[in-house]
Amino acid sequence: MQNETLVAGVGMTPFKKPGDNLPYPEMAARSVRQALQDAGVGYEAVQEVYAGYVYGDSTSGQRAVYEVGMTGVPIVNVNNNCASGSSALYLARKAIASGAADCVLAVGFEQMSPGALQSHWTDRPDPLGHFSDAIAKSFDRPDLPMVIRYFAAAGKAHMERYGTSLEAFARIRAKASRHAARNPLALFRREVTTEEVLAAAVLVPGVMTRPMACPPTCGAAATLLVSRSFAKKHGLDPAVRILAQTLVTDRPDTFEGADPIAVVGSGVSREAARQVYEAAGIGPKDVDVCELHDCFTQNELLSYEALGFCPEGEAEGFVRSDQNTYGGQVVVNPSGGLLSKGHPLGATGLAQCFELTHQLRGTAEARQVESARIAMQHNAGLGGATVVTLFGRAN
Repeated sequence: MQNETLVAGVGMTPFKKPGDNLPYPEMAARSVRQALQDAGVGYEAVQEVYAGYVYGDSTSGQRAVYEVGMTGVPIVNVNNNCASGSSALYLARKAIASGAADCVLAVGFEQMSPGALQSHWTDRPDPLGHFSDAIAKSFDRPDLPMVIRYFAAAGKAHMERYGTSLEAFARIRAKASRHAARNPLALFRREVTTEEVLAAAVLVPGVMTRPMACPPTCGAAATLLVSRSFAKKHGLDPAVRILAQTLVTDRPDTFEGADPIAVVGSGVSREAARQVYEAAGIGPKDVDVCELHDCFTQNELLSYEALGFCPEGEAEGFVRSDQNTYGGQVVVNPSGGLLSKGHPLGATGLAQCFELTHQLRGTAEARQVESARIAMQHNAGLGGATVVTLFGRAN
């Protein structure tokens, strides 16, 4: 038996371009204060803290959280690439579920530099070396930045295998912009058309234009989780609970066959989704709203299939029939997603939680998905770790 885990409070800063941001301790502290205020409790009630980030020195979590309070509680720094924020949430949820704590804070933040992601450690083995070697077997483009190379290869493989068109990826980007136009915290709020996305600067001919890639972004988000007993004792009435959650890493089949679609994590996402559906006793058709990891439009399309929203090979039809937006089967990334909202790596998973919490509370304003009752969060980090979480209403 596990203790029920409730989402008591969420907070998030507006996402900004590098250079237009506050320093990471200030961004993180703002999101934490918002989450505490949203929950109606003080920092002195927090028993453990998990801080997710990628680009920062050791104990950056302490540096950030100390801006809010210094109470001597455990603060654990979490780095799981782009899934760092959700990994922090995963650990916070486990602390509540196990009974080890009753009030736990997860915070994620990132102060990023302009340009493509790059390694800061060149004197030791590359943690993504196996991934790069597998990609090179079918898509040998060492001239491209690493993550563009990976997801361009995966997108190209889907196009060749299933006849997927470049327009399908452009439609996903246009949809993201329409959603972000309703989100005051998103980085890019101008709507773009499918035609504009197709006509934009080319990153990989025939496979990817610039708007199909998410931008480097700075920001922070936080979530306060509590047990049902803590909520009752302190007079809280959280509207959202975690129904099921899992963190899945790679198995040998990620690299066997050198399939780029597998290398970028579709198999891992499929397994994570299977686990949470089984644990919650529901299926993909029960999901009303989903925040998924659209670091590239190519990955969003692949994730539709991996999460079970449509059969394998049928994602383009899912897109063309508008099943991924308001009025369709499932509203995907009402926040605008990583493509439009932005992708500050350590903050992303907790920003997804922020959005879905408001959707289930019915407080998402212009972005509200009507009668949303089941929400899915999908956050993937190459290297690799994928966290999938199902949220539902608490009452």
